[in-house]
Parts: sequence; C-alpha cells; structure tokens
Amino acid sequence: MQKPLNRWMLMLVLVLTTVLMLSACGGKKAVEEKPQPTPETQQSKSWKEAPAMAIDPNKKYTAQVSTSKGDFTIELFAKDAPITVNNFVFLAKEGFYNGITFHRIIESFMVQTGDPQGTGAGGPGYTIQDELGGPHKYEEGTVAMAKTMAPNSAGSQFFIGTGADIDSLNGTPNYPIFGKVSEGMDTVKKIAATPTELDDSGREKSKPMESVTIKSIEITEQ
Repeated sequence: MQKPLNRWMLMLVLVLTTVLMLSACGGKKAVEEKPQPTPETQQSKSWKEAPAMAIDPNKKYTAQVSTSKGDFTIELFAKDAPITVNNFVFLAKEGFYNGITFHRIIESFMVQTGDPQGTGAGGPGYTIQDELGGPHKYEEGTVAMAKTMAPNSAGSQFFIGTGADIDSLNGTPNYPIFGKVSEGMDTVKKIAATPTELDDSGREKSKPMESVTIKSIEITEQ
C-alpha cells in the first residue's frame, strides 16, 4: 500500500503542477497568436462593356511603361487605331495593367502581357472592334493586340515584336497594330531574354521561368 504524502510534499506537488499547467497554457497561447501567412491575391478590374471614346485622334499619345526590368516608351497610333488606343489608354489610366506579368515570351518573336490571370485567357471583361489594314507593319518594336482568330476578340492583352520572326505576321495581319516602342527597346530586349520553359500545353517554349511585371503605365497627351 502506498504511504500518504506529508504536508510539505503535497505542497511541493501542487506548486509543480501549477507551474506546469501555466507553462502549457503559455505555449498554447503563443501558438494560437502566431500570425498565419495569407496568400496575396490581386483582384483585377472588370467591366461589362468597352469604354466610350474619350481620346482625340488628332492628338499625340505616348505611354511610359515601367517594368521590373526597366522602362520603355510607346508611341500610340491614335489616328490610325482610335478604338484600340482609346481602350489601351482607358485601361492604363484605371491601373488595370499594374502588377500584370509578361506571361508569354519568345525572344525571336515577341513578348506578350496584359492578362490579369497570367494564363493567356484573361481580359477586362469585354472585347473591342478590330482595327486592321492600317499603314503599319509587324516589325521589331511594333505593339499590337493579342486575340484569338475570331474577329473582334481583343480585350487587354498586347504584344511587342522583339525579333525577326515577327515579320511572319505580315502575311496574315490579324492583330490590330496600335503603337511602336520609341524609346527603351533595350528594356524590351531584356524582357525578351528572360529564360523560358515549355508552357502548360507542352507545345511551346514560352513560359517565363522568372516573373517580369508591369509596375505602371503613364499616359501622356499632347
């Protein structure tokens, strides 16, 4: 049979038990109060219809594009592609492009951006009318809308010609040209030189292996 604990032993046991309970509670509390990481998500803007005409086709518009690899300037062809330029100016002023990545890069061909999803399937929630048949050609520095083969399917995605392969589009000019890089083509070339791997379809080596983003686009009107 066990002997009963004496008074001093009983007090010692009670003190040790209390200390252990407080330590356990303190540890539990510290774990509960530890901040949990929350994934950062970007809620892109979306509209039900294309913007109303707000630019003056007789004025000169430029876009100063700031990216994670440097800056470049686009001369916008407001007179030749007023609908497309109006759309681009609207989205830029709304901050739509801020934080969006260059999701498709083929160095000898072009760099593509403007998709808030970063998959090639995203857009602003609407499409715009095609403006084709203008005086401009696809060449290094050309800025044109990306779209499906269906008519009037462009929205916010655009690409910039970066190499000799862009000339191949002149045989099937289905992508509305609305500008050309006037300064900072070296920056565009840096973006084009980003290492790539096969895309999710496994058919094209165009998926960037590092994130290249648009920080902001500032529109100037003269």
